[in-house]
Amino acid sequence: MKYDILSLFPEYFIGPFDVSILKRARQKELIDIELVNIRDFANDKHQTVDDRPYGGGPGMVLKPGPLTEAIRSKRTKESRVIMLSPQGKVLNAAKCRELAKESHLILVCGHYEAVDERVIESEIDEEISIGDYVLTSGAPAAIVLIDAVSRFIPHVIGHEEAASQDSFEGDKTFDAPHYTRPEEFEGKRVPEVLTNGNHAEIEKWRRAKGLLKTKRVRPDLIRANEDNLGV
Repeated sequence: MKYDILSLFPEYFIGPFDVSILKRARQKELIDIELVNIRDFANDKHQTVDDRPYGGGPGMVLKPGPLTEAIRSKRTKESRVIMLSPQGKVLNAAKCRELAKESHLILVCGHYEAVDERVIESEIDEEISIGDYVLTSGAPAAIVLIDAVSRFIPHVIGHEEAASQDSFEGDKTFDAPHYTRPEEFEGKRVPEVLTNGNHAEIEKWRRAKGLLKTKRVRPDLIRANEDNLGV
């Protein structure tokens, strides 16, 4: 998978992709991440990329010229161009699986008040949000998207089945609690069902515990999946 991140502040991304799983994925050439400075495509000596909005209002708007040129400098027939925006569809596990099948994602990080709508109309394939809140830019959202999508790319995570067993997979409920050694810690013991070797009982316990927490924390997920859950 090739990722191109278009941003006004490419230095923001130094660090998150250079540790742990994503670092190993880059070293193995499973993913390739390139940073593109939108300012490099401005056509004046001050590298102006924003201006006041027509019609008035607070904030500044990213000009269409530099951003359009930046996108087109990277776009190919295989590219999918995504703008990280609070006005987009909310990122979920199903969308991550879908995007992981792409070969090239161009991620546009908005800045300031907005992006000129003409860029969205002509160059953006999809707007994606990571939640119902507003960030100072699309940069943090781009990091989240790359991390979430990359987990579904073959061989990126150590155990291929791990991604399919996480929260929001399958019946969309939370994952069950997990324990490891020691068997007793500060007076609290690992649930006996997990130590008896009965895999059918373990699976039944895990499903029940995951469902219980989902009901407590995210009842909206239960309502949305009542048919699949049999509740």
